[in-house]
Amino acid sequence: MILKVYQNYISKQFLSMFIKIVFIFFSLAFILNIFEEIDFFKDLDVSIGVPIFLTFLNIPSILFEIFPFIFLITTQFFFIKLIEQNENISFKNFGLSNSKIIKLLAILSFLIGVIIVTIFYNLSSNLKHSYLNIKNSYAKDNKYLAVITENGIWIKDSEDGITSIINAEDLKGNILNNVDIVQFDQDFNFIRNIYAEKINIENKIWRSNSALLNNEQKSNQRVNDFQLSTNLNFQDINSLFSNLTSLSFFELNDLKNKYNSMDYSSVEVDSAIQKIFSFPFYLMLMTILSSTIMMNIKQNRTKIFHLIFGILISVIIYYLSFFFEELGKNEQVPVIVSIW
Repeated sequence: MILKVYQNYISKQFLSMFIKIVFIFFSLAFILNIFEEIDFFKDLDVSIGVPIFLTFLNIPSILFEIFPFIFLITTQFFFIKLIEQNENISFKNFGLSNSKIIKLLAILSFLIGVIIVTIFYNLSSNLKHSYLNIKNSYAKDNKYLAVITENGIWIKDSEDGITSIINAEDLKGNILNNVDIVQFDQDFNFIRNIYAEKINIENKIWRSNSALLNNEQKSNQRVNDFQLSTNLNFQDINSLFSNLTSLSFFELNDLKNKYNSMDYSSVEVDSAIQKIFSFPFYLMLMTILSSTIMMNIKQNRTKIFHLIFGILISVIIYYLSFFFEELGKNEQVPVIVSIW
């Protein structure tokens, strides 16, 4: 019974510290992001409320990315508080060993991780989606849109007063296959239709060895070495589909199915899905790591030492995580291996 009382006490203390650390990181993220938004809107006639509103929409997705390090630092300060108040000695007197404390914190972190994935992540992805839509409406270079459906890849591009509606069956490497392009003028009057079996989009000047052109005067006019000036290259188009933080888990799964049905690489989507599945375990491991470190270093170290040490560990883990994630995205190793 006494042990259960102390379990409740430890849980409350850990949750209290967690909320404090989250608030600190929320404040830091707000300060950093608000300056970025103000810089974005500096040449636009908008009130200060717009960048503030967008900052609040964006912060949850930022917090989700740094939650592992929030847990690491939370655990550090939790143990610092125990040591300063000599509560760790009291726990030992009541038969509560270090391993039992770590086990309790690990389970608690895992459960919080499950809540974060099931509730917080879906909320943050919806807010991120709204953030991107609102910000994109103010972007000066909002000349193109792209979407993937069951009917292939659809791209809208505007260049020199000409709007091109592009539909391709799929994208393999930097080649669009079975491409239909309908072009309109500024008043949306039909100019011409273009068809090509393959178009190389490596550069912003798209090229095809052979294309068929149709307009009101001529039909099926074959053009060799056809070129089309656009705002997009392969990197641009690929990035249009890669902002996955604005998609919920179910939307990611739907997108994966669409990619697979079109034979379009779903590696990045698979990576995002595996990150969500592994997230509670990631948080639990960060808590275990931080707990182990705190229990095995000299207790007379200052708070600054612990903070700097925690930040150093966080940076190392971040770059290791990023490195392995990129290995998976580049298909050097299986995605599941790279994430887990």
